Amino acid sequence: MVEDKAIEDWFCREVLPLERSLTHFIRRNWRVTDDLVDLRHDIYELAIAGARSGLPLNTGPYVFTVARNHLINRAKRARIVSFELIADLEAVEPEVDLLATERHLSAREALRRVYEGLEKLSPRVREIVRLRKVDGLSVDETAERLGIGKDAVNHQVMMGMKALADHMLGGSGKIVRPKFDRRRREAGQ
Repeated sequence: MVEDKAIEDWFCREVLPLERSLTHFIRRNWRVTDDLVDLRHDIYELAIAGARSGLPLNTGPYVFTVARNHLINRAKRARIVSFELIADLEAVEPEVDLLATERHLSAREALRRVYEGLEKLSPRVREIVRLRKVDGLSVDETAERLGIGKDAVNHQVMMGMKALADHMLGGSGKIVRPKFDRRRREAGQ
């Protein structure tokens, strides 16, 4: 532990002559000129606190290292946003939809999966599902366009939608025919 008198002598003899170059160093590395005096005094205080355990052999490099570290710490602290400011963000009307990109990506992924599921359907079922669910035709319009009965349209749409749902949930996405499914249950599979 160094005595106060020795620290005072060291400070006046070796640190104070560096004030001009220290001021220039702070001006060059810190944008806010109003903080200059406060920063310089903070650096002096830190230098003195460090010198209490032992006077540095090279005062110039020591003081500028303290100054550099202090400026870095101040810059880091300036980037920290308080919780109170973040809490107020919920009350602000967002001008820009921050989640739009994420929603677009999710929608594209879902659309891609639907397209993959449609590709797994047989061409006939795929056409019926497309006419009913994508083009929005009624059962009558779909049956008339394809020349099949309404029951066939309803049955094909039901099988196609079940297969699509299975694909979207991670299954195989294959059409399971009711008769085949009944036979499998009867066989105990």
